Amino acid sequence: MAQQFVLKTMLDFAAAHTLSGYPGDCAKLHGHNWKIEVQIVGNKLNEIGMVVDFKEIKRHAKEVIKELDHTYLNDHPHFKETNPTAESIAAYLYQEIDKRIGSELVRMHSITVWENDRNCVIYSQD
Repeated sequence: MAQQFVLKTMLDFAAAHTLSGYPGDCAKLHGHNWKIEVQIVGNKLNEIGMVVDFKEIKRHAKEVIKELDHTYLNDHPHFKETNPTAESIAAYLYQEIDKRIGSELVRMHSITVWENDRNCVIYSQD
């Protein structure tokens, strides 16, 4: 069986949103202190024994969350036609981070998006 390394780092950002069509309070303007867990997978170590430096993972993830931090998510171009649910935020973050870090050696494994301490979504692709 081939070896596989999954690296995880955590970041956070604050943002507000409304959920169109939601039958409850989340249809109203509200915000979250979102926490994200970015997981990268690779199977080869570099010359110093790393798959990829955690600093590199964070740099790419920070580039993506910077455009969401302290914003009204519904105004973001990606969420103009897509409800900014935790699920759609997770898919967006996964795809955008993977564009930046994905290579022959590493790729996104999964992303977990927490909207509070009790509720999260985990997104991955086969």
